[in-house]
Amino acid sequence: QVQVVESGGGSAQPGGSLRLSCVVSGLTLDYYVIGWFRQAPGKERETVACISKSVGDTYYGDSAKGRFTITRQSAGVTLQMNSLRPEDTGVYFCAADQTSSYYSSTYYGLSPTGMNYWGKGTLVTVSS
Repeated sequence: QVQVVESGGGSAQPGGSLRLSCVVSGLTLDYYVIGWFRQAPGKERETVACISKSVGDTYYGDSAKGRFTITRQSAGVTLQMNSLRPEDTGVYFCAADQTSSYYSSTYYGLSPTGMNYWGKGTLVTVSS
């Protein structure tokens, strides 16, 4: 079975940095995408960043562009978050999907409901 496990959440001050990690296991198809999504209290879930693990293309939500970087690792991905703002506070979920043909990170960034495997989430709090 596919497992998605996040780590690295915690507290940071505005302007600070955090690094989230996502380890995914059990994938069996040739192509897969891994992404980060977040949900703040009273807000809808939004895409932070996605990457095609097999090809390498990336997608970033508007709020993440220029501040966050998603990178492929041997067993998953990392999300480097710099210049953090209070509005970055929320529960961050890692998710993955696998397919027998190629789908881009943009596809999942714009339609995260397409992700079939979700982690339990890790809380990020940005405050003074």
